[in-house]
Amino acid sequence: MRFLRILTCFLLAVPVLADTVVFRNVNVVTMTSPKVLEKQSVVVQDGRILSVSKNPKVAAGATVIDGKGRYLMPGLADMHVQIPGSEAKGGLMMDVLTMLVTNGVTTARGMWGLPGHLEVREKAKLGQVVAPNLVLAGPIFSSETVVTPEEAAARVRIQKKEGWDLLSLHFSLTREQYDAVVKTAREEGMRFAGQVPDLLHAIEMKQETIDSMDMFNGALQTPKGPVDDAKLADLAKKIKDAGVWIVPTNAITEITFGATPLQTLNAYPENKYAPQAAVEFWTNSYNQRIAGISRDQAANVVANNRRIIRALHKAGVNLLLGTNALEQYTQPGFSVAREMTSLRTAGLPAYDILRMATVNPAIYLGKQDSVGTIEAGKRADLVLLDGNPLADVTNVSKVSGVMIGGHWIDRGQIDSALKRVTEKYRH
Repeated sequence: MRFLRILTCFLLAVPVLADTVVFRNVNVVTMTSPKVLEKQSVVVQDGRILSVSKNPKVAAGATVIDGKGRYLMPGLADMHVQIPGSEAKGGLMMDVLTMLVTNGVTTARGMWGLPGHLEVREKAKLGQVVAPNLVLAGPIFSSETVVTPEEAAARVRIQKKEGWDLLSLHFSLTREQYDAVVKTAREEGMRFAGQVPDLLHAIEMKQETIDSMDMFNGALQTPKGPVDDAKLADLAKKIKDAGVWIVPTNAITEITFGATPLQTLNAYPENKYAPQAAVEFWTNSYNQRIAGISRDQAANVVANNRRIIRALHKAGVNLLLGTNALEQYTQPGFSVAREMTSLRTAGLPAYDILRMATVNPAIYLGKQDSVGTIEAGKRADLVLLDGNPLADVTNVSKVSGVMIGGHWIDRGQIDSALKRVTEKYRH
């Protein structure tokens, strides 16, 4: 295939854009509704979706991809990822980007800015490296990185000038530091998101996204017992009315509180893409952490978080899928299916979970006219699956191939790239 000619050499080689690609006889999960369009042909031309139909007219010489028995859906978004910087040893940054792409993640929001991020974002835009579409927060705002409100304000202006997409906040900020960041961010037209020192205050200040179920612990006293239904409903309404988005990152929270047994975590197949020393560190950290947590309180947090997620969904709060990838047992890309499983366990419908990783990120980013669904005219960010994700969200892990902006990466290329990651860390 001429579009597989190599332009540059990374774990994933950059393919040349084909003039026309046809996914033939494929089941299409458009994400415009919870229905599957069966046995369709999706035509991609010049990086855009040209048509979705039964019998399209296709130019001679088009590249045809057999979709029989497979499901084509929009590329996935992980809206809370930790991406290593260029100074990380062994090319870890590119390994992480490779794992994201090979798992169908075509958009990633990095929440901890580090050296090399802005450069790789631009290279990805120019097609010089294979990477998700990157939305990047700058270096984090915490009580360790800023001392005075004036320093916080100055840091906002610096990050605006440097070209970061948004600001990432840490819960350790004081009220004065937090307010200085928010005030200056609004003056400079910068988005701000992440953790919060005070949930109710962050809602009042209309922080764009609040990331992590941990942020609800103080407001609802989740470790102490069942949360009050009326208080929960009132809080969900406030979040909805303020237009604040929530990124639960629930799977990592459940790992933290021991809801997922250590034996299960250590059996995750994706652990092979991390150094053995890292997995051993995670194991020791898990044991130490669990030993210091009351089992009753841990159970309360897990159960209450699931109730909170259901309540937020019922209230119509905008939800985004994020995984906090690169935390313990959350390998980038692979963590998306883990997060979806935790949300399904919490009681969310499969279609709405998939929306959290497709349609909703597009709306949040203001790009709903170009990504998030499979429709004519939209950017060809697609993932081909060997199972129906509407029937079982874990089928998002059954990736047959990924397309980013019309560039097709087949299963053979995926396996080859992941094999090289394994060989780096396990040989």
